[in-house]
Amino acid sequence: MGWGAVATVGMAQDLHILTPFPGCFRRFSDRYSHLPPGSLSGGGRGPRLRVLRFALARKAGVRIGSRDTGNRVGWCGALLRKGLHMSFEAAVHAQAIELDRWSLEMCAAAGSGHPTSAMSLGHIVTVLMFSQMRWSPDYPTYPTSDRLVLSEGHAVPIVYAAAAKLGVMVGKDDQRRKLTYDDLKTLRAATSVLEGHPNPMEGFPFFDAATGSLGQGLSIAAGLAEAARLDGLDKRIYCIVGDGESREGQVAEALDYIAERKLKNLCVIFNCNEFGQADRVSPQQSPEMLEAKLVAYGFEVKAIDGHQPAQIRSAFEAFVEGSKSGKPIAIIANTVKGWGAASIQGNGWHGKPPTGDALKKALAELDQKRLEMTSALANTDQFTIEPPPDGAPKQDEPKDPPTLSEFMKSNDMESLLQSGMMATRRAFGIALRALGRTNPNVVVLDADVSNSTFTEMFKKDPACSSRFFECKIAEQHMVSAGAGLAAAGKVPFVASFSKFLTRAYDQIEMAIYSGSNLKVVGSHSGITLAADGPSQMSLPDVAWFRSFTTMRDHRGNPGCYVLQPADAFAAYSLTNAMAEYEGVCYMRTIRPDTEFIYSDDTAFNLGGFEVLAEGKDIVLAAAGYMVHEANKAVELLDKAGVSATLVDLYSLPFDTDGFLDIVGQNNGLVMTIEDNFGGGIGSAVADALLESGDGFTLRQLHVKRIPKSARTVEDVLSMCGLNADSIKKTAMEMLGV
Repeated sequence: MGWGAVATVGMAQDLHILTPFPGCFRRFSDRYSHLPPGSLSGGGRGPRLRVLRFALARKAGVRIGSRDTGNRVGWCGALLRKGLHMSFEAAVHAQAIELDRWSLEMCAAAGSGHPTSAMSLGHIVTVLMFSQMRWSPDYPTYPTSDRLVLSEGHAVPIVYAAAAKLGVMVGKDDQRRKLTYDDLKTLRAATSVLEGHPNPMEGFPFFDAATGSLGQGLSIAAGLAEAARLDGLDKRIYCIVGDGESREGQVAEALDYIAERKLKNLCVIFNCNEFGQADRVSPQQSPEMLEAKLVAYGFEVKAIDGHQPAQIRSAFEAFVEGSKSGKPIAIIANTVKGWGAASIQGNGWHGKPPTGDALKKALAELDQKRLEMTSALANTDQFTIEPPPDGAPKQDEPKDPPTLSEFMKSNDMESLLQSGMMATRRAFGIALRALGRTNPNVVVLDADVSNSTFTEMFKKDPACSSRFFECKIAEQHMVSAGAGLAAAGKVPFVASFSKFLTRAYDQIEMAIYSGSNLKVVGSHSGITLAADGPSQMSLPDVAWFRSFTTMRDHRGNPGCYVLQPADAFAAYSLTNAMAEYEGVCYMRTIRPDTEFIYSDDTAFNLGGFEVLAEGKDIVLAAAGYMVHEANKAVELLDKAGVSATLVDLYSLPFDTDGFLDIVGQNNGLVMTIEDNFGGGIGSAVADALLESGDGFTLRQLHVKRIPKSARTVEDVLSMCGLNADSIKKTAMEMLGV
């Protein structure tokens, strides 16, 4: 693991770093080739595993201290020169206090951050990252490594401090390097890999997903745990949740799910430091109340002092051993916000780094605490970082799925195919089933509506059923759990009614920031739901998702693709296209059956569009169900002597140059037609027209009132001025006819 990792023995204890990676051992061997025989010894796991015992390195004259601290050996190193070794408890206290100091220093340098929250986790993070977790600082993303999800994302300075002490690899791709103490001074800087809240896409791959929008991390951890269990990996997931954060409804959703699924490879740690941002947390989030709630959910609870190393280690050992009851284990840790520095404890210090004299005082208090907590020395224990377990995720290569017609004919659905009509939601379900048989990485999550979204076709297929996760009515948890599965290399499709997905917009946004490979599918979209009324319709969804099409993600791709298939063939093809694409996609499906427009031969690409009718007078641009209504309008216009072009604008973003060429061939006249509120296709077309600098005329037809229930699709379209007659009338007005 190189000098940066060995440098962690600046603490006064032995540190064993075990690594199964030949490349790491080679670096060990190169640097320590001068050591006497036996200094690099086997660790009991065969020739692939080596242990560097620092006591032997010390005996051989190797300098103690870290590369990032220059020639400063520090007081711990001085103790080692005298041959003294700390007990585990004293060692944890010493290391936690050092991490607390670094948290204070980095936040002071940044001028912002949450050092007191970080300090409440100093001991827990020390035990986790220096002793409990099986992982490699050189390979933080190694697929079998234990994982840490910091749902309490604002406390991230403590993890950054530990990562710097351990020399964890950071940076993007070919810029990977070891994190150093000096890097901590760049916290929150524009060029730094150390974001204000965790985000692996900005160069800190130790984390699996962006967190900091509170309440989401436990669901992400559940997704990681499900993926590990699916792959048969001996992999442990740890998740730290704040006490104030635990009031978020999504935390309850996640706890419910974890208990139901008996995810015993997931350990949730509640950091009960008593204070939120504005004041103390509610008594409803006290350690006692949290314990009662967790027991009621079905957890076995370990209540500990979060600053007592022996209690922390004992709780983690109980998790590793597993509860005899078969229940998942939760840890409630009583902690102190700003532990070790009394002057910055209590209310008023949340997100407020001390500076100047206040910082000096806090650091002096930590120095005093260090003397108090580490005075008893005994050669009784040492830190060990164990390597990731053996094994690897399943890596079966996906196969090309059959065409829609082929799959339906071979699975007793030929009569449905011959009918010439099908709802896009059903075609999506068929596509999932076909994908499930050909792509072992595809997983599906649903929120208790699988018989409406048609994900039940995947669920009921024996070849796919083990990869279906029923989340019940918990859309926020479902989306974040999907992001966790994606972080573990799966291709998750999360599905519910489009309307119900609106409550998970924050979770979807965080998935986009995480670079997640998440596929979101909303059924029963738009006003064509008709009879159920607006409480079940999704009307602002296209505008919201479309906003992410206007930016680029960390890979340089659109933040999200928004897809609206007009028929079964389009829905089937676009589902396959989503599975092949690495990034977030949102597809709208609808309830009504619609006629087939396309065939297996039509190729649908993300960012494309289809021309269904070529005219010369005006362009009608629509998507989803409205393509069918616009097609009726084209026929009405034709009878009136107007030659209209119909464009199925099924993707946002779309090929603007190609679209502008078509509009230019139609007198510069374009009408957009959508079954949702404004801000969707119409706004996307408006942006394209405006940026071209040419002269165009645009009219946007969309839902401009609150719709109500109606017995038929025709009734609700007429109510909202979106039926074929209304489209024809608007076109004639634009043409001055």
